[in-house]
Amino acid sequence: MNTKCIFAVIFLAAPVLYAADGPLPREFAGSTPLQWSVRMADSEMARRGDSLDWKESGTAKWDYTTGLFTLSFLKLHERVDDPRYIAFAENAIGSFIATNGAIHSYKIEDYSLDNINPGKTVLALYQLTKEERYKLAADRLRAQLDIQPRTGEGGFWHKQRYPHQVWLDGLYMAAPFYAEYAKLFNEPTASFDDVAKQIHLVTMHTYDPKSSLFYHGWDETKEQAWADKTTGTSSNFWGRAIGWYAMALVDVLDYFPKDHPARSEIIAILKKLCDGVVKYQDPAGGLWWQVVNKGGEPGNYLEATASSMFVYAMAKGVNHGYLSHDYVPTITKGYNGIIDKLIKTNPNGSVSLTQCCSVAGLGAGRDGSYAYYIKEPVVDNDLKGVGPFILAGLEMQQLLGN
Repeated sequence: MNTKCIFAVIFLAAPVLYAADGPLPREFAGSTPLQWSVRMADSEMARRGDSLDWKESGTAKWDYTTGLFTLSFLKLHERVDDPRYIAFAENAIGSFIATNGAIHSYKIEDYSLDNINPGKTVLALYQLTKEERYKLAADRLRAQLDIQPRTGEGGFWHKQRYPHQVWLDGLYMAAPFYAEYAKLFNEPTASFDDVAKQIHLVTMHTYDPKSSLFYHGWDETKEQAWADKTTGTSSNFWGRAIGWYAMALVDVLDYFPKDHPARSEIIAILKKLCDGVVKYQDPAGGLWWQVVNKGGEPGNYLEATASSMFVYAMAKGVNHGYLSHDYVPTITKGYNGIIDKLIKTNPNGSVSLTQCCSVAGLGAGRDGSYAYYIKEPVVDNDLKGVGPFILAGLEMQQLLGN
């Protein structure tokens, strides 16, 4: 189906879904969620051009944000059958991969979980094209996990330069790839056991029952300046970090064996995370704050990447039966808030996603304080928001019966 066909579709046969206060919308500001995803993808292709492609002496790098963004394009292609989206992903990710599977600018000795994330697009392209170079590149990334430094309990370090540290971000970067690779290439149960261990350990060390939220990171040694000297956790609840974890959980379940004993625990953790997130949704606009539990405090702002991630994860959770339909009003309010408050239509007809936190982390100059999280740059169209926004639209389209 091409783009023109999508905009022409009318939905006469689908049942009308109801929330407590009436029927749920089929459109948001005049477009269906799928149409919004297409508009955003097309806008971003025009903005980015070939800037994400590897070129000799170029600036593009093997990057987790490009991995997320291109994966959203391939998922969109599954719904609208537009070869432009495959071509964009192939140019952006495939341009890094040599015929022998070597990956330009990738260094295994960095032991960075961020570098695993583009592997999801690599696996998708391998299944689409059957090109052996994609399989060989995926093998290289999978091999990193066998030698990735770990905590004493077996949790992956986030990176070599962040020793003994586990971040929520890292679960999204590595766990879904690990599980998909294991399923695709028939790895033994031990691989899925290891994926489950990563999820279990992160929950055990970062979940705060008082707030019902997850801390951004945990330091096994309790030596980092940002780490609590008793618990080892960081001190605040950063929206995108929790969003990374939410997406990790719901995406891992795509590949996790139905009969694995840890599957029910992963679903329970997803529900626990979503129950916490729901408590902090801004009642006025339906969005979530940069520092989730400090809505309205000076400097805090309603943040696009986390809001898009939460809507995506919860909508997908309901669509797959992991979460009940009780979440639907929250999800719909969140998506409507993104469209209403964060989407900007530009003079040339393209659309932009505003109020994206550019970057945040833990380490030198990043003390994990409230003041730190609210001072990082806020930008438009960060790929860490654009990708989840596209994915959220796909799940919303299904959720609302469109």
